Amino acid sequence: MQMVKRTSHADSLCGVARPLDAIGDGWSLLIVRDAFDGLRRFGEFQRSLGLSKNILAVRLRNLIAHDILETVPASDGSAYQDYVLTEKGRALFPLLVALRQWGEAFCFAPDEAHVVLVDKATGKPVPRLELHAQDGRALAPEDTVVVHPSAIRRTKRQRAKAG
Repeated sequence: MQMVKRTSHADSLCGVARPLDAIGDGWSLLIVRDAFDGLRRFGEFQRSLGLSKNILAVRLRNLIAHDILETVPASDGSAYQDYVLTEKGRALFPLLVALRQWGEAFCFAPDEAHVVLVDKATGKPVPRLELHAQDGRALAPEDTVVVHPSAIRRTKRQRAKAG
């Protein structure tokens, strides 16, 4: 079997494409999910995911290189190291919640059992994520448009001339 070389999106202007270099494969997202769930050790990730050591090591190195995880001395004082989420990694929480909620809505039969994300304080399921405009309106895809940086600069120049 021939391996397909992954394309880098490091130079992309797209905020969806560029993060794919860091979290664009399923294993990386599952590692991040497990880190949010409290897993910290290499062996814990391996047991949870059933992933080979070499693939797990590559994914962990990539997540560290992209500042999503960092290693710290083991919390129990042993010679091991713990993998913990960085601020950048913790900022992925809304993405994982959105993915989880999409999966719950579209990847399970109506009566099929699945795990549910709940608020620790109330024990109730986390409410569905919804995007809102600055004025509070709920936003649907048809309410948005992607704007190229050159168009933003052009608009700013036009406003400056008019003002």
